[in-house]
This record gives sequence, C-alpha cells and structure tokens, in this order.
Amino acid sequence: MYSDDIFEVVIFSIGDTKAGTKMGKLQLKNTNDESVLNCILWEETLNRFDAKIFRTGNLVKIVSASFNEKYNNCLVSALELVKEAKLGLEPKEIFKYWCKLQEYIEQIQDEKLRNFVKKMFEENEESFKIMPAAKLMHHNYIGGLLVHTVECCEFAQLNMSKFEYKANPDEVYAACLLHDFGKIFEYTINTETGLIDYAANFREKWISHSQYGFCICMNAGFPRIAKMIAAHHGRADWGAIIDLDQKDLEPELYLIHFIDNLSAKFGKINTRLLEQE
Repeated sequence: MYSDDIFEVVIFSIGDTKAGTKMGKLQLKNTNDESVLNCILWEETLNRFDAKIFRTGNLVKIVSASFNEKYNNCLVSALELVKEAKLGLEPKEIFKYWCKLQEYIEQIQDEKLRNFVKKMFEENEESFKIMPAAKLMHHNYIGGLLVHTVECCEFAQLNMSKFEYKANPDEVYAACLLHDFGKIFEYTINTETGLIDYAANFREKWISHSQYGFCICMNAGFPRIAKMIAAHHGRADWGAIIDLDQKDLEPELYLIHFIDNLSAKFGKINTRLLEQE
C-alpha cells in the first residue's frame, strides 16, 4: 500500500523523546484521495535526510515504512522527494506586495497614525518582507505575512463601502496592517529550507502576537485600533484578548476578525497554491 501514491507535506516538527533523542512528526496528505497520514521518524532516520524534504507543500513518496492496521499512522524509514515546493515569494513578488502595502499606508489620512504605521514598517522592513503568517495554518512561506496583510487591506477596501454603518477607514486600515505585526518576532523562518519555527525568546516577553499589537497601539495612543487587534482572533480559546461573544462591541471588531479569517481560510494557504498562479 502507498508504494505509488504521492503525498503533500502538510506539517513537520521535531521534538524530544523521553529517552532524550530527537523525533520527527510528519503529516502527509494523499494527493489521490486527500486522506491524511500521520508519520513518525526516529532520530537516526532524520539524520539521513536533508531538512528541505520536509518543507510544507513538497510532494514525496514513501519508500519504506511500517503502518498501523488502519493505515493512517506509520513509522517512516525512507522517503523520496518527487517535487520540491516553492520557498515562497520571489523578490519581484515581494516588491509588488510591498508596494501595495505602502499604498494602503498612504490611504491613512490621519497624519499621526499614518506616520506611526509607516515607521513600524520602515524599521522592520527586511523582517516583515520574509516572515510567514503562521507555522501551519495559513500563508506559511517566505513572504506569507506580507501577502496576508495586503489581502486583509484589500478585503477591508472591498467591504467598508458596502455597509450602512460607516467605519473609520483610517482605523480599519491601520488594524489590518498591524494586527499580525508581532509575528515578525514570534516566528523564525529558515530561508534555505523554508522551515518555520517559534522564536525561542518571544514568549519570555509576550503572550502572543495579538498582545504585542495591542500594546504597541495602546502605548502610541490608538486605543480603538488596539481593541480591534485584541479581538481579531474572535474567541478567547483561539487566542483573542477580547472574545466576540461579549455584548455591545463595536462593529469594527467583528469586521477585522472576519477579514483576517477570510484571508486565512481562502488566501494563498501554502506554496503549492503559489505555484498554480
């Protein structure tokens, strides 16, 4: 079974066993029927592979493995790379999205707010251009955070004019631009392999990227934008500081949440989709 099947790499992580050795956890999706296969790789197996084979979006074949009775879990001893996924955005694509992002910054009419947002991006330009928007869930590739942020601004632009309730465009654009800004400190990405991990020291200072965005906006004197960022995950158990199940919340809080969720669910989820453009 599976000898001829091709799988797409969904998730890969390395942890420690009780014995103190390394263990790889690999989730694969069968390209024939979309079924999911959860795999384990022991340290001696991991040492035989170039880490690039585990990049999200890669297509692989299972050469040797032992399976459970339901064939949904296995212990892998050998894999073959069929097609290497794209690392992320090419430099010309990064430039294109960066220019779009600057256009949305310039749409902010309030000078104090515009200068605050502009300064944040100018001081962190190189990091922001390459960082992913997530480790696993969405836009998990080089430049993913940039794409996700621009998509959120685009969704905001499309929707704000449709509502009878008139949101403040300056505040909505600023919230879209900054809601995930803390991710440049929360994640790391290896630009050679495309593998993403959590920054080792981020959680020593911060609870989450939402808390980071909330704090910088509060400290800069923009509490309404801070509140939008605090609610953008929607539910407390999803990481929101403000749970949208509360009563009498401003409509903008729901707007930022749904915009963020639309981009995460329907945007360019991984590098496989980038290659289809």
